[in-house]
Amino acid sequence: PYFSWYNQPRNISFDTALDEFTTLFETIINEQVTDKKVILPLSGGLDSRTQATAIYVLGKDVHAYSYKFKGGYAETRIGKEIGEACNFPFEEFEVEQGYLWDNIETLANINQCYSEFTHPRQMAFFEEYERMGEIFSLGHWGDVLFDGTADLDLTEEQQLNYLLKKIIKKGGMELATALWNAWQLPGEFESYLRDRVASLLGKIDITHASARLRAFKSLYWAPRWTATNLAIFAEQKPITLPYFDDRMCQFICTLPEAFLENRQLQIAYIKKRNRELAHITWEENKPYDLYSFHKNVSPNNLPYRILQKLKRETRRAMGNPYIQRNWELQFVGAENEAQLRSYLFNEKLGELVPETIVKHFYECFTKVDAVRYSHPVSMLLTLSLKIKSF
Repeated sequence: PYFSWYNQPRNISFDTALDEFTTLFETIINEQVTDKKVILPLSGGLDSRTQATAIYVLGKDVHAYSYKFKGGYAETRIGKEIGEACNFPFEEFEVEQGYLWDNIETLANINQCYSEFTHPRQMAFFEEYERMGEIFSLGHWGDVLFDGTADLDLTEEQQLNYLLKKIIKKGGMELATALWNAWQLPGEFESYLRDRVASLLGKIDITHASARLRAFKSLYWAPRWTATNLAIFAEQKPITLPYFDDRMCQFICTLPEAFLENRQLQIAYIKKRNRELAHITWEENKPYDLYSFHKNVSPNNLPYRILQKLKRETRRAMGNPYIQRNWELQFVGAENEAQLRSYLFNEKLGELVPETIVKHFYECFTKVDAVRYSHPVSMLLTLSLKIKSF
């Protein structure tokens, strides 16, 4: 809250910016983890890979891990390759179907129901953290800081529309409007939300659209969305966040926006410090790596995309669907449905949310469009846990 975002780009070269980032990032991580054994989550993205690069260069003691959905994409494969390239001990976990229900009460106590429950997959192996090390190094928010758009030219109204599109989840506006009307609140929810976001955006005194949107996300999205479930890690071990460090934020505020585009600083850093890591697949652009990701366009990527679709369809035809979303492990299947219904259809939630609304969104989820209505159902589940604690 005390950090004031600004945009004062310096006239420096990209190489200078890279050298400064290298020194700053490694200094921050060295100061944060000191001589403690680091617990390092590894994904197929760039934030944790950038951390792995720095931790490898600094010679820290590490226990790395990754996880995958049961029946989903094997993200642990990329994490394992990163661990092997850095000589880190590595452990892989599988997120099992229905894992949520054994942990949901604990999760509600930890995050106080400030986040819906379809996202904190780390609860699937919450107890394992105790033995893995002494301190977490977490890569949250790196993607926002290092993936701007230098030539973004949006009016005030367009910036507002952009943010609302990002903030509002599928089915979210429909549920919020239903609750707003049921509670007989004045006006319309959509107008209220639009005015509120516009007011917050208007307080940010930055001209460049990309820098302004980054500041908005950092001020309001990070604490309400990204940071909420950090409490899960902190419940087991102290956490460190190199991308949250004030010095990193100050550094971002002074860089030309062109350098903060398309993750190029992180990519250049990884190439500079550990070329082997740069040759490992980048999940967002699979099957390409940090040297070839620019080829991830049609028609170059068509053979890979067709092959992957054939694999998914073959699995579905054999009665073994491909798991892509966390709610598929939590809400789908007879046992999951029984657990979900026990939380949604009870007197306590009925005191806050009319049963007609609960029934409507549950039936939309089960009979109309599970993808669209998974978020409203998850939010109703969150409300059920919250009101239960009163």
